[in-house]
Parts: sequence; structure tokens; C-alpha cells
Amino acid sequence: MTGDGFSVARWWGIVRKEFLQLRRDRITFAMIIGIPIIQMTLFGFAINTDPKHLPTVVIAADESEFTRSFLAALHTSEYFDVVATLDHEEEGRKALVQGKALFFVEIPAGFTRELVKGAHPSLLVEADATDSTAVATAIGALPSIAQSVMQKDLVGPLARLAPGSGAFDVTVHRLYNPEAITQYNVVPGLMGVILTMTMVIMTGLAITRERERGTMENLLATPVLPIEVTTGKILPYVAIGLLQATIILVAARFVFGVPVVGNIFLLYFGALLFIAATLAVGIMLSSIAQNQLQGVQLAFFYFLPNILLSGFMFPFAGMPGWAQAIGNVLPLTYFNRMVRAVLLKGAGFADIWPHLWPMLVFQVVVMLIAVRFYRRTLD
Repeated sequence: MTGDGFSVARWWGIVRKEFLQLRRDRITFAMIIGIPIIQMTLFGFAINTDPKHLPTVVIAADESEFTRSFLAALHTSEYFDVVATLDHEEEGRKALVQGKALFFVEIPAGFTRELVKGAHPSLLVEADATDSTAVATAIGALPSIAQSVMQKDLVGPLARLAPGSGAFDVTVHRLYNPEAITQYNVVPGLMGVILTMTMVIMTGLAITRERERGTMENLLATPVLPIEVTTGKILPYVAIGLLQATIILVAARFVFGVPVVGNIFLLYFGALLFIAATLAVGIMLSSIAQNQLQGVQLAFFYFLPNILLSGFMFPFAGMPGWAQAIGNVLPLTYFNRMVRAVLLKGAGFADIWPHLWPMLVFQVVVMLIAVRFYRRTLD
């Protein structure tokens, strides 16, 4: 048709123009291809709701054929990986607080003697239940593990010990969240998720907004250094992030009943490091993006692996090695561990330091990248 009617030629010209713009907009084109691939990879390979090979520490005050069989059965089940054999009970509790282990198995002295006498001794298993989903299946496997040991070792003269309730018991203590209340795990993790989403998006638009409004030329004409611009744009949002953290903490304590066992000022110090690291990501993305749309797209691209690979939604221990390697780069992974350790375990500075310094290193590296890309805009 011609004139004022529909024109196939004009319509096809508009379609071609849009395809040309998409081809020239490399970031948007990468999102179109990259996001589906990343989502399929993460949900198809990285997410596992049945975590295995959970780090376990052991105190074996009694060594015998029976205790060695029990430890071997733990390993054979694939749910437990013994990462250390300790000498003192305090070391086992410290490993749980610091997040180095999810299980602490204590075999008491005289266990074998009591077993042979038919006194029904107990083995103690303490579990870090801050994330009840991560340890639930492994705890459920303990009775069958004990049963397999009895069937294997209680033979001949000791067969009389096997019937009934069993020759020994496995006593499980769920620490830090014994009632497996979901809010105790989810609500503290929400603090990091909310801060990541808001901080990255707000600062992700900081420099691109200057470009689109035409004020970037005026800023470039001033004698300010790139590091002054990037850090100056971050500082106001630090106060906003701390305000958001306060709102979430108040709601967690008085609305959801999440206990606050540790030092609240230590929690704020960790939150400050995390906010600074997250804002540095936003400034870096803003320096890379050419417009605000690209800034939002890059922010979403960064946010997706954070929420899936940080241990917020799915057990971190259940992910394959390559997914854990990616998660160990993200500051949200360390912040989630830190905030749960302080709120639920009462961890001190020495306990959370292994979660603080990676956030600090991440912030420095990302700021250097942001400054480098900002310098390119001066050309």
C-alpha cells in the first residue's frame, strides 16, 4: 500500500534500523545472548538442594574398629567430608562459629568399652543450623549411617547388641537455630541482597546520568581527579546504605524475632565494608556503560549471580567447585556469612575477619577498574 496507508517498505526499514542499533549496542546484544546462557547454566548445573561433601571436624577421644567404621561410613555417605581432626571441644565449636565446618563430631573417651558392655553410649554431632536446609538431609542420613556400622561390626559374640534400639545412639544438636526457623536464615541474608540491588543500581546510573544530561563535559573540564569523582559519588550513598541496614535490622529484630547475639557495632562495621564494595561495583559499571539503560542492564547482570551463588537462596556447600569459585569472588557471599555469624552465633572480630578482608580487597580492585575506565572518558 502507498500514501497514508501501511507501507511494507517503510515498516521493513524501521525493522532493519532497530536491528542495526542492537548490533551496534554491544552491551545490550551481549545481554540478549548472555543472560539466558547464564540462567540455564546456574539453574541447570550450579543449583543443588541436596548438598553433599559438607565440611566436618572430628574429635576422636576413642579409637577402635567401631569408631573408625563410623567415620568411614560418614565419608562413604558422601554427605560428610572430614576436613580436620581436633584435640579440644573448644576448637570444634570455634570451627562452627567461623564457618570452617558445618558439623562437629565428638567421639567420647571410653565409647568402645561402654559399647561392648551394652551400655548404649552416644556419639555427639553438633550441626551449624543457621541454614537448616543445608544440613537437614545430612542429619537425616545419620541414623542409617549408624545402622550400617552396627550391621557391619556387631557380629559374632557382639551380635546380641544389635537388636532393639541399637547398640549406640547418635545425638544431634542443632546449634544457632535449633527450631529451624526459616526467617533466622532468610531475613539476615535479605540485608545483603537489598543493599546489593539498591546500591549497584543507584550508583550504576551516576556517571551515565551525567553524560545524558550533558553535565559530564562540565565535570571533565574541572581539575578534579578520577579518584576524586568516583569516591565523591560513592560517599553520599554510604549514608543511604547504612540507613537501609538499620531499617532491615530493626525489622529483623522486632518484626521477625531474629535474635541479635553478637556485637551490633561489629555488624555495622562489616556492613560499611560491604556497602563500600557494592558501591564501587556500581561506579565501575557506570563508568563502562554508555547510557542509563546499559547501566541498569549491567547492574542486573551483576545481581543475578550474586543472588544465586552467594548462599542466600541455595546452600553454598551444595554447589559444584566452579560455582563456589565464582561465589567466593562475590562480596555478598562473605557478607551473608558475616551477618549470620554475628547475629546468630555471636561471632567476634577474629571470627569474622576471614569474611571481612575479601570484601576490602574486592573494593580496592573494583575501584581501580572504575578509575581506569573513567580515565578513558577524558580522551
